[in-house]
Amino acid sequence: MKDKAKILEEVKTMKKVATRPKCLSDRTFHYCPGCTHGVVHRLVAETIDELAIQEKTIGVAPVGCSVFAYWYFNTDFSQAAHGRAPAVATGIKRSVPGSVVFTYQGDGDLAAIGTAEIIHAANRGEKITVIFINNAIYGMTGGQMAPTSLINQKTQTSPYGRDSETMGYPIRVSEMLSGFEGVKYLSRVAVDTPANIVKAKAAIKKAFQTQLEGKGFSMVEVLSICPTDWGMNVPDSKKWLQENMIPYYPLKEFKAPKAEDAKGGE
Repeated sequence: MKDKAKILEEVKTMKKVATRPKCLSDRTFHYCPGCTHGVVHRLVAETIDELAIQEKTIGVAPVGCSVFAYWYFNTDFSQAAHGRAPAVATGIKRSVPGSVVFTYQGDGDLAAIGTAEIIHAANRGEKITVIFINNAIYGMTGGQMAPTSLINQKTQTSPYGRDSETMGYPIRVSEMLSGFEGVKYLSRVAVDTPANIVKAKAAIKKAFQTQLEGKGFSMVEVLSICPTDWGMNVPDSKKWLQENMIPYYPLKEFKAPKAEDAKGGE
């Protein structure tokens, strides 16, 4: 075996191919093992770095598992009340129009208590970017049924599975918002495989570019896993997402801006 000194010398000559994004703080995530919030955080941070917008970016943290998002990004941040992140983001963007404002929200925050805020911000065409994490369950509070939980999905509050007759149907948020004129970029992606993570990064970058070009509201819905509250290991969680969530929530780009939509950059 090579001695330690020789190994260290070889390491010094190696090319560094991946580093922590400048926009991501040097702090350990609080998320459960296998949670993909960390993956999405990195994609957002890489996008901010690549677009060179760190100094003018302002994030809005939700209530939920990602409530401490402001710990992890080296940008200005605001904390919103439960579900109100789009309203807070609207106020920030209108007050500081040269800023780049994004919200980071889970399905409980955005699609339950925050339904009115996301609908009206999208309909008004607010020039903000929303990163929407859909893991089909309430994570922070113990794994209750969320608006996005699937039919027959078992949760703490639907132990026999979600029943459409008494509990309604899972809400397809992206499909709901896609008909609004103010929405200029809208995509649903997943972070279950390396290939899908690459596509997710591209979508997030398009969403931020849409805001930078002053075109209107942009959102990326990210299908994510929750091994802890799903009661599965990581490989089984990814398989469940692929076999159950993606058929109901198909991955696609719903809307993309046209050249004539530009109304002046930020």
